[in-house]
Amino acid sequence: MNKWLLAAFMFVTVECMAGHPPLIPMPQQVQWGGRSFSLASCNTILIQSNALRAEALRLQQLLPVKMRIKKSGTAKHNTIYLALGEVKAPYNAHEAYQLTITGTGIELVANTTHGVHNGIQTLLQLMNNNAVATCTITDYPAYHWRGYMVDVGRNYQSPELLKQQIDKMARYKLNIFHFHLTEDIAWRLQIKKYPRLTDPAITERNKGKFYSVEEMKDLIRYCKERHITLVPEIDIPGHSKAFTRAMGVDMQSEKGAAIVKDIFEEICTTYDLPYIHIGADEVKITNPNFIPEVSAVIRKYGKQIIAWAPGGNYDDGIIRQLWKDEGDKDLHNHSIKYIDSKFLYISDWDPLSSVVTIFNRQLGGKPHGDSSLLGAEFCLWNDRAVIDEADLVSRNAVYPAMLAFSERSWRGNGYPGVVFHIGHDDEQRAIDFREFEERLLTHKQRYFSELPFVYVKQTHIRWKLFGPFENKGDLSASFWPEQKGLNLADSNPALVATGGTIWLWHTHGPAVKAWLPSPKEKTTWYAYTRFWSNSDTTVSMWIATKDLSRSGADATPPKGEWDYMQSKIWINGQTIAPPNWQYPGRPSGRLHEPMVDENFYYRPPNSVPFKKGWNEVLLKLPMGTFDPNKDWQVPPKWMFTVVPL
Repeated sequence: MNKWLLAAFMFVTVECMAGHPPLIPMPQQVQWGGRSFSLASCNTILIQSNALRAEALRLQQLLPVKMRIKKSGTAKHNTIYLALGEVKAPYNAHEAYQLTITGTGIELVANTTHGVHNGIQTLLQLMNNNAVATCTITDYPAYHWRGYMVDVGRNYQSPELLKQQIDKMARYKLNIFHFHLTEDIAWRLQIKKYPRLTDPAITERNKGKFYSVEEMKDLIRYCKERHITLVPEIDIPGHSKAFTRAMGVDMQSEKGAAIVKDIFEEICTTYDLPYIHIGADEVKITNPNFIPEVSAVIRKYGKQIIAWAPGGNYDDGIIRQLWKDEGDKDLHNHSIKYIDSKFLYISDWDPLSSVVTIFNRQLGGKPHGDSSLLGAEFCLWNDRAVIDEADLVSRNAVYPAMLAFSERSWRGNGYPGVVFHIGHDDEQRAIDFREFEERLLTHKQRYFSELPFVYVKQTHIRWKLFGPFENKGDLSASFWPEQKGLNLADSNPALVATGGTIWLWHTHGPAVKAWLPSPKEKTTWYAYTRFWSNSDTTVSMWIATKDLSRSGADATPPKGEWDYMQSKIWINGQTIAPPNWQYPGRPSGRLHEPMVDENFYYRPPNSVPFKKGWNEVLLKLPMGTFDPNKDWQVPPKWMFTVVPL
């Protein structure tokens, strides 16, 4: 059988590689013992000192068996022993730990309580019922800063939903919760001196929804207990129309600047926080003294300042958070610290590509952090309104992305550039991703059965790509792969691609790499695969030819079309009709109107009749121009998704 014909319709039980527990993130060093320790023979957690009592209490709550906590200076048989000691690591030693599990007990040693916390998360994943796999692990993170950002300025999230995500961050060793609190749409943090900022009258979305001082303190405490640092962002002086509506002045005016300084005085004196994020992106600086003066107020209280880059007029002491390439311009100065968030906006991606590209990334362009590169954050910018707050997590595939980011930000390495494809079968990136996908799907089954986890297996799907065919701008033009009676299974393709979502060309190409090595405008490509079924049946499938960004406001496809490129889909020679869009042809730019069925992962899947044997899938994928300003409902995307569920 040809190598590409591995796509088969079947239900698969995911097993971890070589029978070892499927850890995420995978530790830096692990030696498996081939045995197990039974928790049934253990009823005690020993702690070396009272400094570890909080960690022991949290472990006690999470264990499948009841245990008491006792203080002891040494490990004993049939116990779990937590201790502070010396664990050597080449970097980020403050989070390092060593975990030793034998047939007679468990010993966890770390340099700090944070390291003990990290080791506990690994220990919990090693458990299968009451058995714990024997091993010796020495582990530490590649990057100091491993963050997740949520924008609650545009779409409010309840403290309960935030805590759900914070809990998962802690379980996967992320340590920064970036809380984007203010926007043009709304100001979400209570400021006692200026209560009008959170007045429903000036709030354009989720009126009356904001975080009180008590709620903010509770979130900070909740994060700290899980070794996560909350970083609040008050976006100044841009993204500040809510401020202007409330205060009646521009931030950069003399009166506005005075109010902003009052706000930061209140924040700095109210909350115990090491960092304050000031935003400062996408704005014209009309008052060159504004950022320096506000920075002086924040620094007076010993806080470190972070700002988006590219952005305002910063001094070298401000940490840069990179959001596109122009933000790199000052980084030749090695005294400047920075955080990488370039191409890490999950609200711009479909779920399958999200996991692939995050897994591929070499964060900050370096295999691990150093004195200038702190680390990275992945970000949830759901500019568009949603009907329900839960949509923010499910429609942006937060949890699959979080696990991919956990793996990459802890392990380090990755591959240079931004790559939106799995890679060819014999490439190391493809081999690595297949192994990671197995672990990811096991975690989906074990730890996310009650939560939205929008990812399915895709590494078994192979596509033959035929092209390019010059269409001269006629998107309806037909070419030979459409002819009936052809045996495409035996035809030689121009390229073989792997995955459930395939990008032929990415909107941000050529910086972002997709499957086509030399994509051309005014060409048409065809994609072909086949799936095996053991019987005549009906199959649920994800099918799409475009993914609409939630951080943009793409137009909904026209009535009777999959997209604006006249793409076509056939299964077993029968045309697959596009959905009956609830809002066909809805123009771009309407961020206040929630999506309902535009993307495949939040509309009912297609029900497709499959016959016994091989079932053939063919897509026609025309391209006009890459220019988003010419006859396009922005942005142009040359992609498709076909996955049996």
